[in-house]
This record gives sequence, C-alpha cells and structure tokens, in this order.
Amino acid sequence: MACLFLDTIVRHTYYITIRNTHHVLRGAIFMMRKTKDDAELDDFGRFSEPALLILVSLAEGPRHGYSMTEDIETLAGVRLGPGTLYGALARLEARGLIEPLKSEDRRNPYRLTALGERALRTRLDSMMAVARTGQRRLAHA
Repeated sequence: MACLFLDTIVRHTYYITIRNTHHVLRGAIFMMRKTKDDAELDDFGRFSEPALLILVSLAEGPRHGYSMTEDIETLAGVRLGPGTLYGALARLEARGLIEPLKSEDRRNPYRLTALGERALRTRLDSMMAVARTGQRRLAHA
C-alpha cells in the first residue's frame, strides 16, 4: 500500500514537472524570437533605453527635444542629457523610426513613423512577455 502511494506521488510530481518545464521553455522560445521591427531597437546597444523612451514619448504625438526630455523625466524618472537625446534622435531618424516636422520657430519637432510605431509595439510586447514570465516565476518561488 505504501509503495503504491509513493509511486502515485512520484508519477504525479513527474507530470507536473514536465508540464511546467514545457510552459517555461515555450515562454523562453517566444521571448527569444526576434522580428525585423524588434531588431530595429536591438542595434542601438547601450542607447536602446533612450531610444525606447523617445519612441514612447512620441507615441502620444509630435514633440520637440525639450518636451521629450520633460515627458521622459515624468514617465521614467530619467533626465536625458542633450547629447544622449539628440544622438538617439539622429539614430532613430536614420533608421526611419521617427521623422522631423517642419517648424516655424527654432524648435524641431519629431513624430513617430509607421515603422517606428510597429517597432515600439513589438518591443513593448516582448517586454510584457518577459514581465509576465518573471511574475509567474516569482509566484512559484
């Protein structure tokens, strides 16, 4: 009787482990998939965070540099310096993720392009998948 009980517990534990491993691996594979739009921000290396913050800021509508800096500080608690901001803007523009708008004063507003919107959506979806997996793993820790 005791042997049958232990056999049932071991078998049950084995199936739970296999099922959880399958879910973890499936989530990891999903997170590792890269699309062309996702790769647009990966190329920025150490500048990917400022680029992401700029795209998030521009998702609300066109902005000029100072307005982006203020919005990003409010949003993320990070104040981008002029070199970081304008360097990232130049890289984003060169990749076609943002575009400058005509301005009648000295401010230079930018807006998100369709490619930039797709790249931002893809990156945010990827980040959400990582966050969900992290939350799920912490719940079982």
